[in-house]
Amino acid sequence: MSGQLKEVRERISSVNNTQQITKAMKMVSAAKLKKAQDGIVQMRPYSERLDAMLKNILSNLDGSADTSLGQEREVKRALVVVITSNKGLCGAFNTNIIKAAKATIDKKYSDVLNSGNLSVLCIGKKGNEFFRKGYDNINLISDHMNLFSNLEFDNVAEIGQFIISNFENGEFDAVDICYGRFKNAGMQFAESEIFLPVPKIESKGVSSNSRKDYIFEPGKKELLDELIPTILKTTLHRYALDTHASEHGARMTAMDKATENAQEMLTDLKISYNKARQEAITKELSEIVGGAAALQG
Repeated sequence: MSGQLKEVRERISSVNNTQQITKAMKMVSAAKLKKAQDGIVQMRPYSERLDAMLKNILSNLDGSADTSLGQEREVKRALVVVITSNKGLCGAFNTNIIKAAKATIDKKYSDVLNSGNLSVLCIGKKGNEFFRKGYDNINLISDHMNLFSNLEFDNVAEIGQFIISNFENGEFDAVDICYGRFKNAGMQFAESEIFLPVPKIESKGVSSNSRKDYIFEPGKKELLDELIPTILKTTLHRYALDTHASEHGARMTAMDKATENAQEMLTDLKISYNKARQEAITKELSEIVGGAAALQG
């Protein structure tokens, strides 16, 4: 019986220590989430407006000043950018993004994968760890894995320029990005978006009178050559900020649930401990009463 009590005491101590860790991690993630959430909430309207403007411009070009970044071509080589976190302990957050990336590869780029012309660029260590072991015939690009150590625009723009340059050079015919879209601390969604070629707005049912009439200064080509890469880099920055905020929201939620589960375990363990101790006391009393009765007899 003493051995059983010792085992329960050790388990109670272990769960207590675990609960302290989960509480601390929840508080740290909550503090980081506030800053990350402010960043994406301020960035998203600006980026989405730029993105809509870009699609509008490319959808209304006459063709004479079209840009290579909006031209669709046969997909022989493709790139999938997977943005995950560097650390775990955030529930199914990373798993969901990786599932979205796998679904994109299987549905859109299975032929490209089989031909050995599929590249995966991982931002975040968790995605890199999976694709390093999960696929044998992909070109894994890990140069930008540690982006989350510094999420300044200039650092994200370097990755954006790498993607744009390789698309223009014909190294990639299509680029998709899988990331975590932040809604609130309790809800994050794994998304897969077409990055290049820039998707145009569907014109079905839209009359010619509703076409946007843009005025370009100094000139259409000069402006587009500068404007489009900048908007694409801004969009990539939004994806990174979205994922960063989603990571901390998911971790805060996961650690909150873990703390609650630890408390439930502690309650059950304490009940078991008290029952075992009462059984031990009852047994000792029975032995004493039995011994006294034997002496009297």
